[in-house]
Amino acid sequence: MPPASTGASTLTVAASPQPSPVAAAVATAGPAAPDRLEPGRPGYRRMSFALFAAGVATFTLLYSTQALLPAVSASLGATAGQASWTVSAATGALALCVLPMSALSERFGRRQMMTASLTVAVLVGLLVPFAPSLGWLIALRAVQGAALAGLPAAAMAYLAEEVRPKALVAAIGLFVAGNSIGGMSGRVLTGWVAQLWGWRAALGAVGLLALACAVVFHFMIPRARNFTPGSLNPKALAKTVGGHLADPLLLRLYAIGGLFMTVFGAVYTVIGYRLVEAPFNLPQGVVGSIFLVYLVGTVSSATAGTLVARLGRRGALYLAVSATAAGLLLSLADRLAAVLLGLVLITAGFFAGHAVASSSVSRTATKGRAQASALYQSAYYLGSSAGGTLGAVAFHSGGWAGTVSLGLLAVLGVVSITLYGTRAARTERRRFVPAASVQN
Repeated sequence: MPPASTGASTLTVAASPQPSPVAAAVATAGPAAPDRLEPGRPGYRRMSFALFAAGVATFTLLYSTQALLPAVSASLGATAGQASWTVSAATGALALCVLPMSALSERFGRRQMMTASLTVAVLVGLLVPFAPSLGWLIALRAVQGAALAGLPAAAMAYLAEEVRPKALVAAIGLFVAGNSIGGMSGRVLTGWVAQLWGWRAALGAVGLLALACAVVFHFMIPRARNFTPGSLNPKALAKTVGGHLADPLLLRLYAIGGLFMTVFGAVYTVIGYRLVEAPFNLPQGVVGSIFLVYLVGTVSSATAGTLVARLGRRGALYLAVSATAAGLLLSLADRLAAVLLGLVLITAGFFAGHAVASSSVSRTATKGRAQASALYQSAYYLGSSAGGTLGAVAFHSGGWAGTVSLGLLAVLGVVSITLYGTRAARTERRRFVPAASVQN
């Protein structure tokens, strides 16, 4: 019997004659698996630092050109639309390659895949500043995104296999916290360096920062103890992916991750346009520094485990949604302080919700974890692309209120999906608990 579906809530296993897949996974990850990592045990801190560094490198490299697009356009004679491909090529290649890369991690190992991906991405990052033309720059960024695709899904699967379930949300939260630091660095740092020495020097600085992170990761990541190699069988891969797509709980989690990223992508794509216009009229340098708000995401994602322990997964998700919605509404005000507070709430809600949803995927999938995480990452980056495009269209049509309306629709989608999951879980319990009572 399948486990009760709860959206992103705590997984509840109904009584049944045979253990469910989730129950079996939890049992395996419990006391019977003494070599799993948890806070206070040897290796956990090293693992946390290593994956935090990998998260910083990933988002620093992935979004390194976003704050530099005007400078790239001026230097290479490109339009804004053409220059934007230096970002879209990287995120698009990542979304396309994350699933096949995750399949390779099933065969060759999570640690090996993460190391190889980070190494290639950093090497390409050191070449990016020397791109002789826009075409070469876009091509190198696409290769970089494809290389980075091997890291997120393998990292989630590694954590699911090597960390005790009770510590899983906190561990993934630290990886996501690294993402937020990297996302901030890839925008703020490059902006200030470019102002002093140009956009090529800024991309060089990003490459050196990512290189330092890669060295930390290489020397600190513990070896995998619970990985079992699989085979590269296309039919088996298709079957695994089909099984994940047929799982209602996983589908809901993918949708939740994509919708959260739709809000985030829309807000941070458009917010600069709003702040340089009346009534704010902020200079471009100050607008770039707005990305320091990402530090709030570092805190909220790192504390996601504490929220889940106190409120449950469903409660933590509702809190994240509420913060996001409140931030969207607050950002409608024409006062800078209100807008900044709104961005703080949106950022905190997004990163907390992302940490809860992504950790739920890793815990739910008992087989093909890398593919399950890869599908989540694909939905996540598709949400980013959709949010950026639709957010700009909404801003052009209805101003900032149009962008906020789009964000609120996405938030409503998250709430609807979670409520549906809660109702489905209660229905499952009503179906099976009476039967168990009769047997007793």
